[in-house]
Amino acid sequence: MSDKTLSFIKRWWLMAAVLLATVVLAAVLQQVEKTALINRTGQTFEKGVVTAVLQDNLQPDGTRVGDQRVAVRMTSGVRKGQTIEMTSSSGYLFGAACREGLRVIVMQSVAGDTTVSSVYSQDRGGVLILFALLYLAALVVIGGKQGLKGALGLAFTFLSIIYLYLPLVYLGWPPLWTSVLICAATTAVTMYLIGGPTRKTVVASVGTVAGVVIAALIAALFGWATGISGWNVSDIETLITLWNTNGINVGELLFAGLLISSLGAVMDVAMSVASSMGEVLAQNPAMHRTALFASGMRIGRDMMGTDSNTLILAFAGGSVSTLLLDYAYDLPALQILNSNNIGISVMQGLAGSFGVVLAVPVTVALATLLYTARRPAGAMRQGAAAE
Repeated sequence: MSDKTLSFIKRWWLMAAVLLATVVLAAVLQQVEKTALINRTGQTFEKGVVTAVLQDNLQPDGTRVGDQRVAVRMTSGVRKGQTIEMTSSSGYLFGAACREGLRVIVMQSVAGDTTVSSVYSQDRGGVLILFALLYLAALVVIGGKQGLKGALGLAFTFLSIIYLYLPLVYLGWPPLWTSVLICAATTAVTMYLIGGPTRKTVVASVGTVAGVVIAALIAALFGWATGISGWNVSDIETLITLWNTNGINVGELLFAGLLISSLGAVMDVAMSVASSMGEVLAQNPAMHRTALFASGMRIGRDMMGTDSNTLILAFAGGSVSTLLLDYAYDLPALQILNSNNIGISVMQGLAGSFGVVLAVPVTVALATLLYTARRPAGAMRQGAAAE
């Protein structure tokens, strides 16, 4: 068996062991007993198909007023196979504009022979899964093996947030530092999948973690200076319930979310810088450390501008509806600039961008040290790069 094959086997055995450990931990965490915040006894959400619209609420001008009465054939739950008459509201948050054949989610309460049902929403689960699979397929087809590795890393990150981060925070772990732990773990796994057991992987991983920690520190400093905290968010009244019932420090959730949101952009710039510097040194193995550092900084400067824009525009895009309302109400500039919502969006965009920008010199410095660490002075070895 060749050394390359043996290395490949060891690499994927390690990933399998990490995956197995993660699955076991996630399974244990799913056994947590949750505090009931509302009484849902007897209430379930089931699937169904609209078989007929018995009474429509469509107006001549195209709007909908009041409720529809529809017949729905249940495809899940205790009433599976039965056709039930129910209402579908015309609200923007709940209900659906029903038509024959539409798949819907039904909110249902069953007590003996009595059943109370209403259309909760259109059944979107299948479409969401389909588009996610199409994206992963495009990533694999266009990106090849690296695309497949990236898809695996993305899936691992998403599942870690859902099945590890949320249960740990619910159990009382500090949201901010737990997010740092999750970001570090998912970064290590993703970078290992893409780069393998190389110095490039170490550089990119450490640079990424440094970037997200810097983003958190800048956000905390910004919040301290402006009086903005996780207690200023719009849904704080609901979150306080978690603080009262489970002792969850909901004030840290804002900054924890910032770390997770900025992880992708910081990871991108760290890996790009680490990989580019490895290629530069591979082409010129005798390059002096000073020249290598300068080259890495030039590479990083080209990346940080676009990646910073990515984060700022992402957070700004999430505030478009708020900005439009402010514009429509013609609110004074002082009121807008000093509102909590705008302050939080600015903090998220700038803190995340700080993480991207400052991750560059950290990654460049670490790459310069590691890539040239075991290189004899004046040696001209062609293989003394990151790989």
